[in-house]
Amino acid sequence: MDEQNSIAQQLARMAQQSGLQMWPLAGKDLLPVVQGGMGVGVSAGGLAGAVASLGGVGTISSVDLRRLHPDLMAQTSHLDKEPDAGAQIDKANLIALDREIKKAKATANGRGLVAVNIMKALTSYEACVQQAIDSGAEAVVVGAGLPLDLPDLTAHHAKVALIPILSDARGVQLVVKKWEKKGRLPDAIVLEHPRLAGGHLGAAKVADLQDDRFNFEISVPQILSFFQTMGIEGKIPLIAAGGIHCKEDIQRLQSMGVSAVQLGTAFAVTQECDAALAFKQVLANAKPTDLVEFVSVAGLPARAVRTPWLDKYLHLEEKLKHVAHVKKKCNMSFDCLTHCGLRDGNAGVGQFCIDKQLGHALKGEIDKGLFFRGAGILPFGQDILPVKALMDWLLGGLRPALV
Repeated sequence: MDEQNSIAQQLARMAQQSGLQMWPLAGKDLLPVVQGGMGVGVSAGGLAGAVASLGGVGTISSVDLRRLHPDLMAQTSHLDKEPDAGAQIDKANLIALDREIKKAKATANGRGLVAVNIMKALTSYEACVQQAIDSGAEAVVVGAGLPLDLPDLTAHHAKVALIPILSDARGVQLVVKKWEKKGRLPDAIVLEHPRLAGGHLGAAKVADLQDDRFNFEISVPQILSFFQTMGIEGKIPLIAAGGIHCKEDIQRLQSMGVSAVQLGTAFAVTQECDAALAFKQVLANAKPTDLVEFVSVAGLPARAVRTPWLDKYLHLEEKLKHVAHVKKKCNMSFDCLTHCGLRDGNAGVGQFCIDKQLGHALKGEIDKGLFFRGAGILPFGQDILPVKALMDWLLGGLRPALV
């Protein structure tokens, strides 16, 4: 038995000794910990592979992965007015996605599960779904919109787990009923709490983040009751996301009927995270007072660290929206989102290029970057530790000696 197999088995025993339940997905028994997808380039093959290798679910974000590959950036970063610029960039990103999936699966070596997170709001959504499947992803996770068409896109790939990201019982009911008519049920559902998660949030506007319907104590029983009414009780595992930071949180949620939990920011500050060290330090050093909710480019609320760039943008936002009435050519030479306030002249949506700002964040450029972050505390404060240390804490309540 190799060392990584031994570590994965130790973590499984630790979870069981803590009273935590393993959970089944895609024919595997998994640790009840899912690493959330984070773009641009934050959760790629390195992080996802590390999490999966320990027996959890590691998730690659499909968004603009070429940024992690110097050869692909050299081929595409200069593109501007070429008529096929968008097509060339999309092709490079699909090549990068293929590389990252294969990298993660090689690291996992059959342990855990490698998933790909794909935003429904992307213009390349369908192509990314197909590439993820072709490259061997074991699960496709879709958020930033209702993936009502996902069963159709994956009709010939029954072995790939399909996981929508939703935020309340109404959304779950809609998706499950629509999918059932197509002869497919979700293999699991990520139930993301908008008031606690980072990045794009599943609420119509910032004021809705405080709505009680998102609380797990309300949404989980409603969803489980709906499953019972539909006669599908026990068939769709729930993955709670947002505000989880310790073993006791997992114990509490499993006692309510949740199968697993998903964390984003806590994994973003691990050593194996694919972003730059400076990126991790920005997230780790952020205080609760440094976080701000605002309307993002996708038209939904988002939560991020108040950096110099974000502070400047928020100061100018009303003025920018006032003059946002004319369609423009995408300043990144490809249409990454189906609806972009800056490109489409939509004053009701954020007036900045999210791909560009997240690209700066990936490199840790605090004066230019947009740094998404969850609202919860981090298990190890400002320390940036290995994924194994985080799993020890979540599954066994064990803190490393240096903390």
